[in-house]
Amino acid sequence: MAMRLFLVYAVVELAVLVALASTIGFGWTVLLVAGTFLVGLALAGSQVRRHFRRLRSGLTASTAQGAVTDSVLVALGTVLVVIPGLASSVLGALLLLPPTRAVARPMVTAMAARRAPLIVGVSTVGSAAAGARRGYDPQPGRGDYIDGEVLDVTDVTDVTPVDQPRLPE
Repeated sequence: MAMRLFLVYAVVELAVLVALASTIGFGWTVLLVAGTFLVGLALAGSQVRRHFRRLRSGLTASTAQGAVTDSVLVALGTVLVVIPGLASSVLGALLLLPPTRAVARPMVTAMAARRAPLIVGVSTVGSAAAGARRGYDPQPGRGDYIDGEVLDVTDVTDVTPVDQPRLPE
């Protein structure tokens, strides 16, 4: 899967560079790629500092979800800006802009909510077993959870005795 994503990334970046170089020329394309990278780095630095100030000022229960989503989007935007290529730098710079993050926030929240049962299910298995011991089953029909370890044991009773030298009587 990772190889396919990398292949898609390489093909898209190469197609953008070839199309841009054939349209405006090689020199201007190099300047545009370098300029996009530098503007993206400056934007990433300012947004990361702004986001850290926001997190240090304290969070309430109502602003925590937005702060977590913004943290994910700022981190993703920063990574995309640092990755070489014009298309990834533009996409990363768009994710670093606050209005674009406001548009992307519901999509990221929906994706996280879709994955949350998997994450919560793994982390609460032990507590579900503890509740079942007390007579409370939070997830009926899941069966018992037994924390244990499988050992490979071989029985050694079928060993033939070796003739041992006897002491004189």
